[in-house]
Amino acid sequence: MANLAWMSLRSLAPGAGGEHRSVPEMHQRLLARGLAISERAVTHLMQRYEELVSLRVTDQERIKARLQKQGHVILALDGLQPDVGHEVLWVVRDCLSEEILLARPLLSSTQGDLTALLTEVKQRLQPLEVSVKGVLSDGEETIRSAVAFVFPGIPHQLCQFHYLKDAIAPFYEADRHAKTLLKKQLRGVRPIERALEEYPTPENDAIGDYCLAVRASLTDDGRSPLEACGLRLYDRITQVSDSTGRVQEKKDCPQP
Repeated sequence: MANLAWMSLRSLAPGAGGEHRSVPEMHQRLLARGLAISERAVTHLMQRYEELVSLRVTDQERIKARLQKQGHVILALDGLQPDVGHEVLWVVRDCLSEEILLARPLLSSTQGDLTALLTEVKQRLQPLEVSVKGVLSDGEETIRSAVAFVFPGIPHQLCQFHYLKDAIAPFYEADRHAKTLLKKQLRGVRPIERALEEYPTPENDAIGDYCLAVRASLTDDGRSPLEACGLRLYDRITQVSDSTGRVQEKKDCPQP
């Protein structure tokens, strides 16, 4: 059970699969997966996970050997701010090896601060004779200026995720509106579930499973730019409808 909880927790940890969840949220997700675990145990496992991540990130000899064998890097620079008013954690990683090269909390994100951050990365790479082939970041002006100063002539590409998110915005809003309209046609699941609870039969249990499938589809939101929540809801409800239709056809078909 502990190993199963650990593997499930790893998939829900911040930064895994794009998910950023708090300990209470991870606890609820684990319970939903059928794991009997307390919130305190989740906190304990999360702390152990963070220790292992920190140990791997700070293993400089391993990182140096890997980068030297690789010969060059493509840097990605991004700032993570947990809440307004808090320090911003700036992370520089190599896109090829997926290794974190430097992480620093900064109170401000001025061009001078970011220049110092990138200069430190450059100084670490020079003795290893590892060249920088490109830099990837979002479109902040302070980042652009710092990259141009520290790595003159190095290609600097803006994050494709931001490009896609801006380009898909009209479609994504239309898709969300379509989902809202579709959800209005799917109200009334709870009364059906209450009625089924009064008459527990194998057939009603199966209908209850269909109700759960509909409820799960209603609460599963997509994430811009690549996941359209309206289309996803339509596809899942269509699958439920097709399944119930096949059951009804089999029920109406005369038995030999």
